[in-house]
Amino acid sequence: MKFIGSTRRAIRSGTVALAFAGTMLGAVTAEAKDWRGWNIHVVDYPVSHGMEQFLAEVTEKTDGAIKGKIFHGGVLGSQPDAIEQVRLGALDFGVFSLGPMGQVVPETNVVSLPFIFKSIDQMYELMDGTVGDEIDKGLQKKGIVALGWYDAGARSFYNSIKPINTPDDVKGMKVRVMNNDLFVGMIESMGGNATPMAFAEVYQSLKNGVVDGAENNPPSYESTNHFEVAKYYSLSQHLIIPECLCMSKKTWDKLTPEQQKVVKAAGRASAEKQRELWQAREKASMKAVESGGTTVNAIADKAPFQAAMASVYDDFLKENGDLNGLVSMIRDAPDAGGMKSVEDRIGALEAAVSKLTKMVEEMAK
Repeated sequence: MKFIGSTRRAIRSGTVALAFAGTMLGAVTAEAKDWRGWNIHVVDYPVSHGMEQFLAEVTEKTDGAIKGKIFHGGVLGSQPDAIEQVRLGALDFGVFSLGPMGQVVPETNVVSLPFIFKSIDQMYELMDGTVGDEIDKGLQKKGIVALGWYDAGARSFYNSIKPINTPDDVKGMKVRVMNNDLFVGMIESMGGNATPMAFAEVYQSLKNGVVDGAENNPPSYESTNHFEVAKYYSLSQHLIIPECLCMSKKTWDKLTPEQQKVVKAAGRASAEKQRELWQAREKASMKAVESGGTTVNAIADKAPFQAAMASVYDDFLKENGDLNGLVSMIRDAPDAGGMKSVEDRIGALEAAVSKLTKMVEEMAK
């Protein structure tokens, strides 16, 4: 009987020892982590540079406890697939447009409403504040944590037929949109035929006449060579949809409080860097498409476009009454006094460069 009691004590001690060892092993595993990041864009792109800075800062400030690799160019799958992988923890982080994210997180649909932001600067201010916090709450319910809000510019229409100056010019056009009912409703409200389609398919579809046009920001229009097959670019700037530097909540919850602070700070810093790079890239892209023969036209009066969106808002709020407060929070916010167009942003950038040049010249005297 004494032998049995001793054996039981030994087993219990062994179990405790194994449990302790397992706990210690788990702690080591949580600290030493190779992250995998997803990105749809090519390596030389503002989003990509922002993500690389983020990972490098996290690695440096955790003394190498967290490191990893970012897979650019969508090699790990499409955006909807990657969003699901982040939710499940199969991917640790990524940068996603909040447009397609709306199929998973209803709160992100709010920033996909046409003309909801008055300017890019207003978007920065609201997303870095209470609006961004509210959207992050919605993301976390679905297993995603927002670390920073990237600039994706203002989206405008381009097509192979004619300049767009009024909503009637869209009537009858086949227009590619992202896979979101809001964007389908936006085109249909102007009498167009919305065609949800993967981004990778757009060039050939424009070239072959499957669609007449699409809509996107200047760097996307230029970098994909869409301007070669759709020569009319009309600056409607109907959508200002930020992108999210997002992390899997499963990954986030494994971090120590100190590591979480490092990751949050790195996310904010990378967003600031990405925004600077984006504005410079936007300027270069506009020059490139104009040099390539694109006809660019600014839309003088956007009021008719905004009026046409009334049904889009009505339908959205009818189905998402709980988001009415978030919609009002953005629509009622004053403009940040920021740049309202691509031209304004380019002008401001050139003015800043000129001012800096003069300061350097004065210092050299």
